[in-house]
Amino acid sequence: MNFSFNLPVNLLFGFGAIGEIGKKSAMYGKKAMIVTGRGSAKKSGLLAKAELHLEQSGVDSVVFDNVDPNPLTTSIYEGKALAEAEKCDMVIGLGGGSIMDAAKAIAFAAKNEGDLTDYIFARKPLGDALPIILAPTTCGTGSEGNGFAVLTDPLTGDKKSLRSNSIIAKLSIVDPELMKTMPKRVLSSVGFDALCHCMEAYLSSLGQPLSDLIALEGIKLIHESLADLCGGFGGDEEWEKLTLASTFGGMSIGLAGVTAAHGIEHPASGLRNVVHGAGLAALTPTVFERSISHAPVKFAEISRRLGGRDERDCVEGIRSLLDAIDLSIGLKEQGIRESDIDWMAENCFKVSAASLANHPVKFSIDEIKDLYRMSL
Repeated sequence: MNFSFNLPVNLLFGFGAIGEIGKKSAMYGKKAMIVTGRGSAKKSGLLAKAELHLEQSGVDSVVFDNVDPNPLTTSIYEGKALAEAEKCDMVIGLGGGSIMDAAKAIAFAAKNEGDLTDYIFARKPLGDALPIILAPTTCGTGSEGNGFAVLTDPLTGDKKSLRSNSIIAKLSIVDPELMKTMPKRVLSSVGFDALCHCMEAYLSSLGQPLSDLIALEGIKLIHESLADLCGGFGGDEEWEKLTLASTFGGMSIGLAGVTAAHGIEHPASGLRNVVHGAGLAALTPTVFERSISHAPVKFAEISRRLGGRDERDCVEGIRSLLDAIDLSIGLKEQGIRESDIDWMAENCFKVSAASLANHPVKFSIDEIKDLYRMSL
């Protein structure tokens, strides 16, 4: 058995942990850019509380909120310009996955000149970044637990990750209390994304004992929490479980990467701005059905943690969960057209080659086209 382990993630977890944001931020400078959404953090009062905590710790702040659900490289350049103009020492991401990814990318762009896609596609060597502090408000992407920032180039439709240890947060403040304001439709989508991170990291050919442990525990925690929370039955214990599972998902893909379901979804959300978790809901059952015979032992382990028996009822368990969280949906309902399939299949091999290579089955371009058609 040969593997390497390096995941320098610094977590502060628990109810009320957000109260530490001022004191912790003061360790990295005197001026912070807060990257946040256009609405939720403002309406909930979270942004105002964070600004107050920073002020009380002697940290000035400026807000950047021009971030789309699938963050655009063009928005990152706007954030970089503001960070430079305001002479910011650090970047704080306060929001969901798109916000945290944008915060990471802005912190990187502030220290690296030129086109971000040159770094994403490894045409330029990766550099340093401003210190990053993350406080997730959705339990889905797990961006607080890795060095990935998923960005879309609006000129090409390419959706691909900037990946660098320099954009791993100096501190991630993971407070389950911050998750409670999510609408149900957001909760179901981000929760399923977290589940897919755990399942795909476990299936990945890059997996190793530590990523497997983290991923399998994440699957179990999501099984014990997501449906209850979406149904309005869960309490603090369930919020803790789902929030921790989301971070576990981010950590596990930071070690093992994602596989075909994510790789095939990214062209769809890059092209049509599909909500990522909903896109995964349409694609994952179909992708897994075509994959089980190539990794039956792993699919059996996944199934058992979802309450099933073995690999034969794994997809059934996933579909049952999607029904329970009201996320049984096809790609057509999300704006994907039959005429998009050829472009998306070709784009998979441009932006998702590594994810496809990690999967137990090596799908051909024609097989990927079939997977899209079956998921419409």
